[in-house]
Amino acid sequence: MRARGWILAAVIGGLAPQAVAEQDAPLSVIDWLDAPQPLASLPRAPQVAAPAPVDEPAVAATGTAPAITTRPLSDSAPLTVGLVPAAVTGMRPDLWQGSKPREAGRAIRDLPTSDLPAANALLYTLLLAEAATPPDISVPLTRARVGKLMALGAVDPALSLIEQAGGPRDPALFDLWADLTLLIGTEDRACGALSRNPQLSRDIGLRIFCDARGGNWADAALTFGSARALGLMPRETLEVFDRFLNPDVFEDAAPLPAPRKMTPLTFRLFETIGEPLPTRPLPRPYAVADLRDISGWKSQLEAAERLTRAGALPDNRLLGLYTNRKPAASGGIWDRVRAVQRFDAALDAEAQAVARHLPPAWEAMRAAGLEVSFSAAFHDRLAPLALSGKAAEVQQLMGLLSPAYEDVARAIPPGGPLDLARAVAGGEVPARAPDEALPRAIHDGFGAPVPMPAAMALAQDGRLGEALLMTLRELYDGQRGDSRALRRAISTLRALGLEDTARRAALQILLRTEPE
Repeated sequence: MRARGWILAAVIGGLAPQAVAEQDAPLSVIDWLDAPQPLASLPRAPQVAAPAPVDEPAVAATGTAPAITTRPLSDSAPLTVGLVPAAVTGMRPDLWQGSKPREAGRAIRDLPTSDLPAANALLYTLLLAEAATPPDISVPLTRARVGKLMALGAVDPALSLIEQAGGPRDPALFDLWADLTLLIGTEDRACGALSRNPQLSRDIGLRIFCDARGGNWADAALTFGSARALGLMPRETLEVFDRFLNPDVFEDAAPLPAPRKMTPLTFRLFETIGEPLPTRPLPRPYAVADLRDISGWKSQLEAAERLTRAGALPDNRLLGLYTNRKPAASGGIWDRVRAVQRFDAALDAEAQAVARHLPPAWEAMRAAGLEVSFSAAFHDRLAPLALSGKAAEVQQLMGLLSPAYEDVARAIPPGGPLDLARAVAGGEVPARAPDEALPRAIHDGFGAPVPMPAAMALAQDGRLGEALLMTLRELYDGQRGDSRALRRAISTLRALGLEDTARRAALQILLRTEPE
């Protein structure tokens, strides 16, 4: 009996630890982890047999090695600089691939400023289009593109373009970038960049200005004294800097005369010392300063008209300024503003009111050289109206000068005084050539085109940008009376695939009047 008890205790004692261990083991959410399958039963990837070799003859035409394009590792890839993608502009990204720095830059700088809206639109497209440029011409080409945009008054696009090209960090572009910031009133950005990296610019005047703006008056005064002692700046610039740094000394002094050579820094200094200069006699980029709210309405209007003529300001921006408030005077620009306001109000009334106010507004805008902008801004609202007499004639002219010129041309009967314009807008050529030189040149440009061989050769040589600049130069001469140049320009535009630009340019030359 005692032996049986000992055996039972031994059995219980041997099983107890095993039971406790099983109770303490962690429970698994996935049951098959507790009982893993043998490796032999796990699925395996199927065995794919190697393909049998194909017995076929060689297909190479020759035994020579294929051509391989090589480039040293030290060479950089082309840089893409531009604000408008190729999908929007229609321009190839290799506009400047075959160009040389000096030739391309000179072609951009030497192109005269045109008042033909179609020519300016093409120029803006060319300057702002995304383009891959070789590293050796990227900086000089960017400087030329930005400089031309700046000369046209397109300061904001120029600023965006140079910033994309690294202007705030590149010593070769920094001074030009700083000039643009001075024109639009964001010079603190340039001064901040210069304070962080003084090696970006060697412009002593900019250093003095930025030191003073940053509160480092001692450094500014020391640099100014050294520049005056060593004659490092013109006398006119030294005088305005002296008043900028020592306002108490010149508190009762007479205003300084305007400098003979204006720079963005000098312009900003005159404004800072309380002697702002009128922008009307200054180059076009300075007109941007008058678009600010701190300027009077008349100054804003004059600046907006000036920039709109060059295509540097959207048409709607000018219209917004025209309708901003009621004119408080008469004569000059005020009569033009009043005429546009009356016409704008008539469009919300009835056709009879439009017929009464449209001709005066058209003549006022035409006299200012703004008829194309006026047409683009109002055509959509004017087109549905049924007008007669003089108002109907103006309606047709505005339609032909608007982006919808092709649709308008379809409604004009052939044989009238607008027959050539109607044909050009519709892509046709009248059978009878005009007698006048420029209309005949336009007729021949569409009927018997003669593209410029030099421009076509440039385009085929990977220098499309230079080819377009050459064509724009020819178009500039053509609109000023050179009928042969006009025929060549229109022919070349069409040969390069710029049919819309060719038609718009022809219509604008035919229908618009040079501003007085």
